[in-house]
Amino acid sequence: MISSLIQPELTPEKGTGTVQPFTSAQQWSFPLNVSASLGRGSDQSACRLESAGVRPSKSRGQNFLVQPAVAAQIVNAAGVEAGEAVVEIGPGLGILTERVLYANPRILTLVELDQRLAAALATRFGADPRIRLLNRDFLTVKSSEIEGERLKVIGNLPFSIAAAILRSLTQYHESVSRMVLMFQREVGERIRARPGARNYGSLSVFSSLYWNVIGHFRVAAGNFHPRPKVDAEVLIMEPRRESDFSKAEEPDVLATIRAAFSAPRKTIRNSLVCGLCIECREIEDALNRANIDHSMRPALLHCSQLIALARLLRPASSPGSRA
Repeated sequence: MISSLIQPELTPEKGTGTVQPFTSAQQWSFPLNVSASLGRGSDQSACRLESAGVRPSKSRGQNFLVQPAVAAQIVNAAGVEAGEAVVEIGPGLGILTERVLYANPRILTLVELDQRLAAALATRFGADPRIRLLNRDFLTVKSSEIEGERLKVIGNLPFSIAAAILRSLTQYHESVSRMVLMFQREVGERIRARPGARNYGSLSVFSSLYWNVIGHFRVAAGNFHPRPKVDAEVLIMEPRRESDFSKAEEPDVLATIRAAFSAPRKTIRNSLVCGLCIECREIEDALNRANIDHSMRPALLHCSQLIALARLLRPASSPGSRA
């Protein structure tokens, strides 16, 4: 599942010679003349896959990057410097891997689920002492298996497990300095959505608790083998160093967020009543104390309001939650 690399071509801005991504804090530019090598790159990828005995799996979303310029920009966005530790989720054929190695990291940990792709990576990069290869599902990797204090994390996260991987990455929150991750475009937009947006939901809130999106750019289908049906979005993320809640409060905060968005079309009152095993009277009292209108939709609430509700309700330690 994690071995897919859906990293398609960039969409140029009209009248310019570069591709201008959409960013919130920093501009990232790309060369426009990248399409000439697509055919050759696709053929090379097909040959490498055939040599490895791999037939791209639709169920795993296996689409492999064939455009070196895009790979180079993804690695550049991560700002990898000599001596740093890097983790790559789903290296696939290694097109990002080889560019990370150009930056001379101290250690590069590759986490690849597909056994045949892992074997091909071992053949190609195994002699490099900086490489550590884990033939595993990233969700099963423990924090003790990842080395480094100022970790850089790169990779593509398939739609079906993107939220789960983001949750898993919180265990590295204290040691990660930057992540450059590719999602399906729809998922990327949900992650960076703000209150009131149509796609604002639990994933948006959860992500904002731990990470700041400092830049993003769309990647259109076209520069990979085989070609997917959807665009992708790359997010450049850095950890929030100042948390709005304590470690002890975290279970309550997460439980409240899940409940609030369990029925997003309902009012916040009804969503919490349905999502938490807490009496309606207690929910109403908490909403009043937090100065939140009972009839508000969850998608209008800022994460700070949900944290305030969590402190009042303490759902993770309620008798109903323990039952």
